Amino acid sequence: MKFKEMISKRAFWKSVLFLGLGFLIVYDIVSMLFEYGGFHFEAYFTDRTEDGKLFRFIVGQLLAAFAYGFIISFGQFRAKQKKDVEN
Repeated sequence: MKFKEMISKRAFWKSVLFLGLGFLIVYDIVSMLFEYGGFHFEAYFTDRTEDGKLFRFIVGQLLAAFAYGFIISFGQFRAKQKKDVEN
């Protein structure tokens, strides 16, 4: 499967979406635990979105989720392709 074929599959983009969202949830929770020592959602999100930082926070989160989801999904689909070729 070539790159264009791989990214044209609906399953690929579904995987990108779910892996990206999963990454965001885990990343934000781990960051919150390290920085605040517990589950302090209001303080965590207030610090990141106050003083006009909301747009930067949202764009950063979306770009990070997309990058992680795309890289991991691409690796998974590529590994599956190699496995199918060997068999």
